[in-house]
Amino acid sequence: MILIIREQATPEQIEQMAETYVGLMIKLAVDVEQEILAGGGELHADCEQTLLEDGSQQENVWGADWYPEVRRVGFESLINIRPRQQNRSMEIKDPVLREKIETIVRHLLEIK
Repeated sequence: MILIIREQATPEQIEQMAETYVGLMIKLAVDVEQEILAGGGELHADCEQTLLEDGSQQENVWGADWYPEVRRVGFESLINIRPRQQNRSMEIKDPVLREKIETIVRHLLEIK
């Protein structure tokens, strides 16, 4: 199930988004401009499409993963290959962008 998260997620929302990968990982697309994310489903591209349909701009949406058990953010996704934005690999290379994504993900998904 793909959900758009605009404020801190509830434990139930985390559980719903984590169903696809049995709670081990949640695929995400993060809008760094609006500071929201879409999570769940099998592919980052599915999450990305959900945000685009909600009004996000392509250049602001990046793929990431959330590993709830170990509270870790991953930065690899096919949707991150963007030569026009100086990111030529699946992994987000820009440390400033990575920090912004991690901050958004932790704010919205990390259960205190």
